[in-house]
Amino acid sequence: MPDRADVQDEVLAFLADPATHGGEKVSRIDTHAASVFLAGNRALKVKRAVRFPFLDYSTLEKRKAACEAELAVNAPYAPKIYRGVVPITREADGKLAVGGAGAAVEWAVHMQRFDESRTLDHLAEGIDAALADALGHAVAAAHRQSQPRDGDAWIAALGAYIEEHVEAFRQHPRIFPLDDIAALAGKSRDAYERITPLLRERSRDGFVRRIHGDLHLGNIVLIKDKPVLFDAIEFSDIIATGDIFYDLAFLLMDLLERGLKEPANIVFNRYLAEDRRIENLDALAALPFFLSMRAAIRAEVTAARMERAADTERREIAKTARAYFAFALRAIAPPPPRLVAVGGLSGTGKSRLAQSLAANVEPMPGAVVIRSDLERKTLFGVGETEKLPASAYAAEVNARVYATLTDRARRILAAGHSAIIDAVFARPQERTVVAAVGASAKIPFRGLFLTADLDTRLRRVGARAADASDADAAVAKSQESYDVGPIDWTPIDASGPPERTLGLARSALKAP
Repeated sequence: MPDRADVQDEVLAFLADPATHGGEKVSRIDTHAASVFLAGNRALKVKRAVRFPFLDYSTLEKRKAACEAELAVNAPYAPKIYRGVVPITREADGKLAVGGAGAAVEWAVHMQRFDESRTLDHLAEGIDAALADALGHAVAAAHRQSQPRDGDAWIAALGAYIEEHVEAFRQHPRIFPLDDIAALAGKSRDAYERITPLLRERSRDGFVRRIHGDLHLGNIVLIKDKPVLFDAIEFSDIIATGDIFYDLAFLLMDLLERGLKEPANIVFNRYLAEDRRIENLDALAALPFFLSMRAAIRAEVTAARMERAADTERREIAKTARAYFAFALRAIAPPPPRLVAVGGLSGTGKSRLAQSLAANVEPMPGAVVIRSDLERKTLFGVGETEKLPASAYAAEVNARVYATLTDRARRILAAGHSAIIDAVFARPQERTVVAAVGASAKIPFRGLFLTADLDTRLRRVGARAADASDADAAVAKSQESYDVGPIDWTPIDASGPPERTLGLARSALKAP
């Protein structure tokens, strides 16, 4: 059957008709490449008969293949959303039908409809610590099941994107100052050249994979209060290929650009905690470039809307494009890293403080938190909240755990990122060694040692639930006999509310 534009127009009108859906009200969402029809509990997504440099849906066969590719790509992320591919058919009486017996004149992705108001772009301001943690877990789980790809073409494309952005930004001098375009391009070229060997190594090691490719808050929905990824890229192998950190960077950028620093840092640290491969700490060297690139792409795409925008929309579009561009400039030139250690006996609130501090310790998206409790569980190959026996806290084991803490800190600092180490640090030697890590890397170091009375500590350890720490009341009492020796770290009175402890710690970090 001829692939005519009027046939697709007829199909789109048919799908927009409530009668097609048993009288259900129909909501239609149009993008540059697709039309989605929402009715009852069903969603039907039709590819538009269009051709762009990055996709080609110009024939019925290509649109069918694109629908099948979308299903194949997205079903692993969201099996309860993606139901199948259905034909829109021409029946013997000349009428159209969804999944009828006649010849297919169009194809649609059949999806289970979800509450559109539950995508995270609509819920962004309400993303709390628990949801951010679940989000980091969901992304890490998605990446674990993704398939490795040859990264050569993608790595080359990253370099080409820099030059494409320069040309695109120059078309909008009223939005992007020429000096700033030159500054972003120069710093991006330098960063790209610096990290290219790392990216090639990451590709050889299997970290370049078939990624989501469009991992922003609008493509994540809460279903039964759990984040579900959907609408992954299916139309371009290049866009759908990348380092797993490049995929993660899109989500982090989207959170940070909205001012959601704490959720972004929690997502970041949960992701690292889920994927414990040490190579991911080395990859932090590429994160500023990835964050900047993601923001630059959004700036370019947003500015391109100016051509078709109404006069009343232009000011807001320009403002949004400038904000993304400014983010790209900030991200590509990160401030130097720093090393912070948070020590104290069990129940002083070390872990809570470390997490609260991390989001505001630059570079973006905040410091990596290295927690002794998690490192110990990893050492023994048990789950985060699985209780270990007393033998796991023997002196020789403690030495291995502290050696792991310092090794991870060295790698993070070497990659240009900041770290916060969360451990008891009861022995003077432990404190001396971690301070030496910062000194050897010529990185500013600040040690904070939290104190609280025994009753406060007992109350706190007794209130813990589903936590990585194994410390209980008996451990807290036994620590009263510790001889911690002279402490040259900044003492922090942690006996009051967490907010007070956080304020004291922030003041200490600002002090010269």
